[in-house]
Amino acid sequence: MTQDTSLRFREFKMPDVGEGLTEAEILKWYVQPGDTVTDGQVVCEVETAKAAVELPIPYDGIVHALRFEEGTTVDVGTSIITIDVAPGGGDAAPDDQPEAQTKAAPVAPAAEEEAPKGRQPVLVGYGVAETSSKRRPRKPGAGQGVPAQPAAEGAGSHQPQAAAPQSPAAAIQAEMNGHGGTAALPRPLAKPPVRKLAKDLGIDLATVTPTGPDGIITREDVHAAAAPAAAPAQAPAPEPVAAAAVPAPVAAGTRETRIPVKGVRKATAAAMVGSAFTAPHVTEFITLDVTRTMKLVDELKADKDMAGLRVNPLLLIARALLVAIKRNPGVNAAWDEAGQEIVQKHYVNLGIAAATPRGLIVPNIKDAHDKTLPELAQALGELVGTAREGKTTPAAMQGGTVTITNVGVFGVDTGTPILNPGESAILAVGAIKLQPWVHKGKVKPRQVTTLALSFDHRLVDGELGSKVLADVAAVLENPKRLITWA
Repeated sequence: MTQDTSLRFREFKMPDVGEGLTEAEILKWYVQPGDTVTDGQVVCEVETAKAAVELPIPYDGIVHALRFEEGTTVDVGTSIITIDVAPGGGDAAPDDQPEAQTKAAPVAPAAEEEAPKGRQPVLVGYGVAETSSKRRPRKPGAGQGVPAQPAAEGAGSHQPQAAAPQSPAAAIQAEMNGHGGTAALPRPLAKPPVRKLAKDLGIDLATVTPTGPDGIITREDVHAAAAPAAAPAQAPAPEPVAAAAVPAPVAAGTRETRIPVKGVRKATAAAMVGSAFTAPHVTEFITLDVTRTMKLVDELKADKDMAGLRVNPLLLIARALLVAIKRNPGVNAAWDEAGQEIVQKHYVNLGIAAATPRGLIVPNIKDAHDKTLPELAQALGELVGTAREGKTTPAAMQGGTVTITNVGVFGVDTGTPILNPGESAILAVGAIKLQPWVHKGKVKPRQVTTLALSFDHRLVDGELGSKVLADVAAVLENPKRLITWA
């Protein structure tokens, strides 16, 4: 029976949900094989370099297979789910079977022998490697495969090393890998980050004993193989940490923990290194009395026009920075290295650094300079709430011009913040504390804080940076300037 499977089965590929993102991790599947889906229905949640994003499916149909398990990092452009858009149209199967889904639709061995057209489902990894040609239906002889064909380099995983006696499905999988029975050794099962780790450590994956499910090589396996006292031919242990800890002089499982660098942490590390070693940072500090600002915060909380809105010191600090930028627009700019130009921004997308369970992110309020105080309060509340829920979109973190980081919430007096890439200034706000302060010639207890402004010295001179910081402090010391200077 023949059928154009390209019309019946549709492959949904990992999209670039941001600008220039290359990969994303599948956090959660909302559907399973056999479920009915409609156009626009959210089928999974993925984590990009900066945010968790829900992906809608653009087809109507039935889920045929999920290609990757939760927790797998997938390159942009790689198929992650197969949809049967014409269910009931026959027994034909899509050319590419699920690559890493444990609950793929089962196929009877007899059917596999008759029409082994697609990839066979494997538990973890990136599926059976494609051959150098387009796959066509092949009918292998009993116990034999077709002549070996060169496998695509890096295309994916192969037969597990510690497998049971070969089943018909396994024989077909080996054939499709270009192995043809016992003509070639199977390629070790490992995810791309694990392969890179092994390459960096000089470890041949073929010599590593896998301890992951279905013969998957894990990071712990690679580290165990790299340990000087590791036993090269040790049977897979039920716990990867224990396997690494037994031969090593120092029990790595009890004294050290290795955390994969990915997602938000990976993006933050790259951004901070790039910023710190590209833009010459200068940081200035000022300590000021914010007692009047704190009184205004209390008054605004009782104002009916601010009812239901998030009113706190950060709101007025943000407004003070916007006023300072209006008075000193040169600070709201970016350095274009390629064009050897200073790009002056005539708008302010105000970034707010937010600590989330997944790490530090910096979403920004678009056109913050045009917002009224209630509008700014609403935008701040929505930004913080979305960030804490892990629902910030990549678009919300792009295009920032200047940033505020509130380290005071952790009880810290101040810091030397690193610029967000592409921006020229970042304001750090310290803890507001009751301290002795000279007020009107007398020492009195006052609400005091310290601000720190880091700026890019390539385009912000010391004079300009000092003026911006002094203006922010002046507004917070006397909030009436929000009216007179605005």
